[in-house]
Amino acid sequence: MTAFPAALLPLPVAIPLVVCAAMLATAHLLPGRLPDILATLTALSVAILCAVIAARAADSPLVYWFGGWEPRDGVHLGIGFSVDEASGWIAAFIGLLYALTFLFAWGFFDRTHGHFHILMLLFLAAMVGFCFTRDMFNLFVWFEVMSVAAFALTAYHLEESALAGAINFTVINSLAGFLMLGGIGLIYAQTGTLDFEGIAAAVARGGRDPVVAGAFCLAATALMIKGAIVPFQFWLADAHSVAPSPVSVIFSGSMVSLGLFGLAKVSAVVFAGSDQVQRTLPVLLIGMGSFTALLGGWMALLQRHLKRMLAFSTISHAGIMLTGIGALSAGGTGGMLIYVVGHGLVKGALFMIAGILLATRASIDEIALRGLGRGLGPAGIAMALAGLLLCGLPIGVLDQGTRLVQGALTQQGHGFAVAAGAIGAALTGAAVLRASGRIFLGLGPDPGDEAGAPSQDEREKANRPLWLMLAPCCVLLALDAGLPASLIEHGIPRAASAFMHRPAVGAFAEGPAWLPWASVAAALVGAGYGLFRKRLPAAVVRPVSVTQSAPTRALELLHSGLIGDYAAWLAVGVAAIAAVLTLV
Repeated sequence: MTAFPAALLPLPVAIPLVVCAAMLATAHLLPGRLPDILATLTALSVAILCAVIAARAADSPLVYWFGGWEPRDGVHLGIGFSVDEASGWIAAFIGLLYALTFLFAWGFFDRTHGHFHILMLLFLAAMVGFCFTRDMFNLFVWFEVMSVAAFALTAYHLEESALAGAINFTVINSLAGFLMLGGIGLIYAQTGTLDFEGIAAAVARGGRDPVVAGAFCLAATALMIKGAIVPFQFWLADAHSVAPSPVSVIFSGSMVSLGLFGLAKVSAVVFAGSDQVQRTLPVLLIGMGSFTALLGGWMALLQRHLKRMLAFSTISHAGIMLTGIGALSAGGTGGMLIYVVGHGLVKGALFMIAGILLATRASIDEIALRGLGRGLGPAGIAMALAGLLLCGLPIGVLDQGTRLVQGALTQQGHGFAVAAGAIGAALTGAAVLRASGRIFLGLGPDPGDEAGAPSQDEREKANRPLWLMLAPCCVLLALDAGLPASLIEHGIPRAASAFMHRPAVGAFAEGPAWLPWASVAAALVGAGYGLFRKRLPAAVVRPVSVTQSAPTRALELLHSGLIGDYAAWLAVGVAAIAAVLTLV
């Protein structure tokens, strides 16, 4: 019963790679729409296979050893895939997101001979391999394959802004790769194995060990760079804002979250036996996550460039996910896993709406688009709904993840983290709702603080059918809002416990029922203030302007776009993590 699905484990990685090779060999011979068809069917196949694997892994994780090199006498020499239920469903979600993104991008690139699809399928294979691997070095390999594909996709248009964003992305994420490789070298030198469970057993036997702590510091920093956690977040807005819209869907919908998924797995499995690391994690992850949620939300509210706004929103929500990991409980981790899917569905839809505006109205600037979305009613409704879901509307997958994260944090007395997450979500929702009102209803003649934010002229192919671009966006929102809560409540305790290699637990605690409504109300107030500030009394507007002007200028200066500045902050972040590991 288990041998058949275990043999399937390499297929979701192998199929995209085989299709990549075939498309590359025949690139100049393929008819116009065949790359779109092949890519979409390949992504759907990956999603279906991963869903089958996840269903079969519900009872116990499935393991596949390449070449039959199974462990003997506790010695792990071979390379394997190990898929628990949660990892399988995350991979299935990624495959589905890619399939819908290929539909959204149908006809986006006419003269590329399938090269865009080849890079995207390589990206997909790397993400699934990242989810499935149980080997630290292969975690690094898939991390690097993801990065290489992402670098090329960011710079795909070969324009000045795209190249600048891709260079920042390349340098910072290459440094992340070096850090991860250094951490892997340290842990291999100390334990003599690269297998997750082999390392975990050796770490548990070794007691307090500065080499193990150093390895965790480097590996965790690399994964937090990919996850855009403060102070490693600077590259993300530069890259997401200039990448083609279909690529931005994948970046914010899955790539960033996958870095945190890797951090959760490494923390819960590889370093589970290190008391030093486990004592440090709540302080480190909850503190960094709370600050990231607040800073990302504030920066999102300051933007006029829609894709930069959504990129900063991704930073804020990545911080919320990190606090779930920091709770070190099955409830917090389960909430984070659900949050990955819910956030990916909503954020993917929002980047598709940004792409629709860019294609049909030739602008991505919120202020320049004022009132120009009136002929795109369905897109406006979808954007408003996505904004409400983003800030905490109590329905759907994203809300379920939020409630579990808040419940885990509340149980452990981390009220500040709960408040920071709610405020961050409200700020990001306010930014999206303000943009919806301005673009689709023509509200807000006074641009306010966002008038001074950076923007740029962009163009994307304009002759694609509106329904074809809007359909996958609506599917994503329908999946987030319409997935029955009972499915999540039934399966997530089992899946989260297996993900963390812990005994299964019962139902998880949830956060306060009133908090999502408070977050929605705050988002509506923030959006209303942004749109109607000229109609408000000076006694209300003046104190707000005075208190936000200095922080606004400081944050804009920090996001300078200079690689040297970003690298310096990276060094500061590594030093801070090392200091916390030493002192706690």
